Amino acid sequence: MKSSYEEIVNKTAETLIKASNTFRPDQIQAYRTALAGEENSHARWVLETVLENALIAEEKKLPLCDDTGIPHVFLEIGSEVAVPPNFFRAVEEGVAKGLHLLPGRPMAVRGNDIERISQSAGMSDDPAALALAPIQVRTIPGDAIKLTVLMMGGGPEIRGKTQRIFHQHSLDVVLKEMVQWATEGADKLGCLPCVLIFGIGRSNVEAASLALEAAKEGDFSVQSDLEKRITDAVNESGIGPLGLGGKNTVLATFLKVGPQRASGVRIVSMRVGCCFDPRRATLTLNK
Repeated sequence: MKSSYEEIVNKTAETLIKASNTFRPDQIQAYRTALAGEENSHARWVLETVLENALIAEEKKLPLCDDTGIPHVFLEIGSEVAVPPNFFRAVEEGVAKGLHLLPGRPMAVRGNDIERISQSAGMSDDPAALALAPIQVRTIPGDAIKLTVLMMGGGPEIRGKTQRIFHQHSLDVVLKEMVQWATEGADKLGCLPCVLIFGIGRSNVEAASLALEAAKEGDFSVQSDLEKRITDAVNESGIGPLGLGGKNTVLATFLKVGPQRASGVRIVSMRVGCCFDPRRATLTLNK
């Protein structure tokens, strides 16, 4: 890997900023497709406004949302790559630099364990004091490193959950409960239309990790049969954008199913992503 420390820092910062202020082409098309089929005038106004906001954010390099989010980094390291010295430190520095330049909203809570839990020691006014979440790492074939930054806002975290579902040897039983979770979460979220993100694994940690992977890989233009079933079922609620009614409570569902084990339960992790989710961007560092 020939990239220098400084190059990794700068490219990571640029990727964080892009994730924070840019809709991808599939995301833009998803909004346009929703608009084309939406008849509710209030819902149409919301969809048009979100899309306009996204285009302005990209043009002016402004955050898509005032809740600029917590940085989550997902690394895919090629099997033929020797990771350069201090690579992970450079990524952390790049995240901090990106939060300064964006700028991120100052959200870091000061203090020791007790003070951070109780939020009793105040907050830092430095956007870069917001530490990135634990880095997720996967191996891939080839001679490149792919680094994806996802910015995860707080509202969806309040509406998300990770819990077991007794499957009763029935996919329909599992999907029914997932749809119920999603409908309840969407109804309380507010910033709709949402993007539903699910991971199904063998443990709480694995399910949550798979959900993050689903957010990293999800494509609005590609929906599996399972993903479409969930999207369509929640859209039948008629909650609609901003809760104003209409056909588009959910724009898409991203689902990642991992290995399972012989058990009476499936562990499901759900994120009810807001109208700007998933805020993500990827850079590739070649050998």
